[in-house]
Amino acid sequence: MDFSLTAEQKMLQDTARRFAADELPAHAKAIEENDTPPTLALRKRFAEMGFMGINLPTEYGGAGLGHFEAVLILEELAKISVAVAFPVFEASFGPALAIAHFAPEALRQRILPKVCSGEMVVAVSMSEPQAGTALTDLKTTGKRDGDKIILNGNKRWCSGGGHADAYVVYCRLSDAPGAKGIGAVLVEKGTDGFSFGAPESHMGWRGISSADMYFDNVEVPADNIIVSAGGFKQLMEAFDLERCGNTTMSLACGQSAFDYALAYVQEREQFGKPIIDFQAVQLQIAQMKMKLDAARLLLYRAVNNAEQELPSIADSSIAKCYANEIAREVASAAVQLMGGYGYSKSYPMEQKMRDAWGWGIAGGSIDIQKINIAAALVGRRFNQRA
Repeated sequence: MDFSLTAEQKMLQDTARRFAADELPAHAKAIEENDTPPTLALRKRFAEMGFMGINLPTEYGGAGLGHFEAVLILEELAKISVAVAFPVFEASFGPALAIAHFAPEALRQRILPKVCSGEMVVAVSMSEPQAGTALTDLKTTGKRDGDKIILNGNKRWCSGGGHADAYVVYCRLSDAPGAKGIGAVLVEKGTDGFSFGAPESHMGWRGISSADMYFDNVEVPADNIIVSAGGFKQLMEAFDLERCGNTTMSLACGQSAFDYALAYVQEREQFGKPIIDFQAVQLQIAQMKMKLDAARLLLYRAVNNAEQELPSIADSSIAKCYANEIAREVASAAVQLMGGYGYSKSYPMEQKMRDAWGWGIAGGSIDIQKINIAAALVGRRFNQRA
């Protein structure tokens, strides 16, 4: 088993790292201070670099590379900030992949080139006020009326809500109970009857918009169906890949916090010597490094085992769960190592800690990943309603 990167992968990683260091810090600072999403100009710059839709086919404007290459690029961008990297996350691991895998060809041709050019942002809309982890309890409906689908209901906790140009909306497309009635439809912003609540204000993730979404007799063409009723399993298979993107964003939070702390402890002096010379600091640094390396290997296993398809729920859940937990631990340890400087908003560490917490909530909580892992081990799903 070879753990080294190819020459091409190293070049790609280095390109993304240099680009991120040279061009993204000013954007990241503005996003954090103003709580505004990345601009269209920045998305187009990502597209010029070939970062939007890295793992989407070239016929739709993507780079045609693998999920592994997408992970390498995303981590380098997200080390600057997860918000500044969010358009690349959405284009490479988010709803764009569900469209690429399952949507009718005409819909792929209409949407994906705009995503890859940076012109369009697509978000996924899954959760509802009473359906988050219990996603099959969702109540938003899409009723067929000739060549149209009419949607009614409301959604919550959509990353990109209110800002994105289009939404992959999970909804009930038939009267069949539970997962059997669920599919997904593309709804574009500005469609009559489609509205948003007030923007959410979160502890972290500044610049990643979120707002309640309301569907009041919203009509969309039946051709906008991405997955028909009964395709819930397909949707969740695509979501297994999004978990790998979530893992990467967690890893980037932890790795960037570690990098900053490692430089700090070699420069900061107390009692006449750098604090790295104290054994207690050495132990902390070693623990942080081990956790990050383990998380990265679990992520790489999940993406490589996918072999250009979709990863298993077990591999993606293990990777996400572990990275979510250690990102919080590493960022917290980095804040402690930096003392007052870590707690000050004048330095980036407190932001890293706040952002790290979000990834263990979004995309399926840490605890639900552990249930997924146990289910995979015994070969059956657990009935939480029994």
